[in-house]
Amino acid sequence: MSEAPIPALTLGTAWARLCGLMDEAAESFVRTSFSSVVRDNWDMAVGLMDSAGRQVAQSSRSVPSFVGTMPRTLAVMLHRYPAHTLRPGDVLISNDGYYGTGHLNDITMVKPLFQGGRIAAWIGSTFHCTDIGGAPSVEARDSWEEGLTIPVAKILRAGEENEDVVAFLEANLRQPDEALGDIRAQLAMYDQAEPRLFRILAEEGIAGLDALAAEIFGRSERAMRAAIAAVPDGEVTDEVTADGFEHPVTIRLRLAIRGDAITLDFTGTDAQIARPVNSPLNFTRAYSNYAVKCAFDPATPNNDGSFRPIALVAPEGSIVNPRRPAPVWGRHLTGHYLPMLVLAALGRLMPERVIAECGSPLWNVYFTGEQPDGRRFVRMFFMNGGHGAAASHDGPSCLSFPSNVATQPVEQFENAVPMLITEKALIPGSGGDGARRGGLGQRLGFEVVGGKPVTATFRHERVQHPPRGLLGGGPGRGGRDLVNGQPVPAKARIVLQPGDTITFETPGGGGFGDPAARSADDRARDAAEGYVA
Repeated sequence: MSEAPIPALTLGTAWARLCGLMDEAAESFVRTSFSSVVRDNWDMAVGLMDSAGRQVAQSSRSVPSFVGTMPRTLAVMLHRYPAHTLRPGDVLISNDGYYGTGHLNDITMVKPLFQGGRIAAWIGSTFHCTDIGGAPSVEARDSWEEGLTIPVAKILRAGEENEDVVAFLEANLRQPDEALGDIRAQLAMYDQAEPRLFRILAEEGIAGLDALAAEIFGRSERAMRAAIAAVPDGEVTDEVTADGFEHPVTIRLRLAIRGDAITLDFTGTDAQIARPVNSPLNFTRAYSNYAVKCAFDPATPNNDGSFRPIALVAPEGSIVNPRRPAPVWGRHLTGHYLPMLVLAALGRLMPERVIAECGSPLWNVYFTGEQPDGRRFVRMFFMNGGHGAAASHDGPSCLSFPSNVATQPVEQFENAVPMLITEKALIPGSGGDGARRGGLGQRLGFEVVGGKPVTATFRHERVQHPPRGLLGGGPGRGGRDLVNGQPVPAKARIVLQPGDTITFETPGGGGFGDPAARSADDRARDAAEGYVA
């Protein structure tokens, strides 16, 4: 092995193999997981970091916020357990929303990988745990009401499970076997990936991950800076209004390009509120950076170097950087607006690389209750709205963005809970008009078919303020929530009786460009295929 610069061909091959290793690890996790939210929705991520904890590679089907926050979570973990105190077989765990992905339901675990007696790399993963104790509630006034916080701890000590951590999980969760099954699936994945990482480095003749990471970071940073520098300097402002609770919430952005760097400044954004929609800084940074990456350099695999040209300003105490203990369970109700706001601002500088607003923040619903045999269940169901249109194409219907979770098959959901899905259909005319049409939203109906009540908890946006069109495009249709055919608030906790139905109509995506520029052929096809009423 040599410390000489890594040849370009070797670099390309090794980089691709690392990305492939992360995809293989993710597949292993998903195939051995216990929960539907991992197995069906892929609400998870796997990441590889160098010895300094900087992101090198990630699984392709990673939730953007998870891989964007993992290195910062590790940095906090190392304050509790400095690197020199860790031993082979240790694995760290935490779900602290302010240090992790923004809320308690996401559990992050990181394992140090040793080579020659020292930490040579870190492998980490995050997954959504549907039940984290407490009660899913839109009424929470602080983060303590939102469930169990796992402080930074060791879930494994020298390869052995920490019985204390397992015990407090078992004592606080309604479905501890499901959560612990997912945790143990991750641990098995680490054991599989660790020797394969070092085999890849040996086969490529690379002394250690740090040497490879340095090359990856440098090249990625240069690619991002070159893409930013190709756009003329400029400064634009924009703002978006979220539905909020008692009153709307405004998020403001000043985006500035200077040479090969970009600044995202959220000064002027509304203050944090005592409702669970505040977006911790980790989550805000991850989704803001993600939008810049999508617009400027989408082809380079995500890593630390890609984000070095991006500066972010988020005033402390604002809804995009709240102070603890502001409630954060629904932090995506703010954080998912941020990529749309960044892309809308960039649309005035580089319209060919952005999309109009999507039917997001992501819609979902928590169903809780008892099975006929008395077992408790907590089940989450994701629903996507329409995707925003782009300069080159119409927006796809019912596509998740900026998150990228998959949709659970209807049959699997119905087999797991005493409910029946009565309807799942596109909503004609829900996409915004424009030279390019926004994607359609969908209508989903659920009926309680067991003999016991079921509680539905949901918190939805884009009801009062639909997705905006871009550069003359029309807005998408706003969403609606109905119980037995009657409208109900979009953020609610409702007890459904046997025979009751609850229906969700997700928002449509915004249109792009002047509607007068849409061709007659496109409009005829819209009508023939049922995309318009």
